Amino acid sequence: MESKITDIYEYLAVDTTLSTSGQPTEAQLVSVAHAGFRVVINLALHNDPRYSLRDEPSLARKLGMEYIHIPVQFDAPTEADLLAFFAAMERHQGEKVLAHCAANMRVSAFLGLYRAIKLDQPVEQAFSLMKTIWEPNPVWATFISVMLGKHGR
Repeated sequence: MESKITDIYEYLAVDTTLSTSGQPTEAQLVSVAHAGFRVVINLALHNDPRYSLRDEPSLARKLGMEYIHIPVQFDAPTEADLLAFFAAMERHQGEKVLAHCAANMRVSAFLGLYRAIKLDQPVEQAFSLMKTIWEPNPVWATFISVMLGKHGR
């Protein structure tokens, strides 16, 4: 049976050019490419086989997609990580992008910050997708608050 993009753990279609998710399987990554995605942004680490593919960068490139890896420590996100995500999102605006991590927690938080800070959306609206997936733990709640304060929200 063929794998569908909507089968990816915690998959969310944000709009026609952006989707977020947890870690796709190899077959699901193939379906991402077949769905016309051009870029994969991965915020998860590569060092845990439970939450990563054996060689996702090579597979993505073999499928014709650009692969961007911004390894964000779940218990210690940094402003540098966030700014790298902002840069990747801006560089690929208008292209079909799948942004993923292990469980769509890192990505949904970073996307909320991107929408609030860069797209100037109201904070409640900017984080509405994140709220469908999780309620940030104290580390992430503090990080989000500090980044919103530091970047003028």
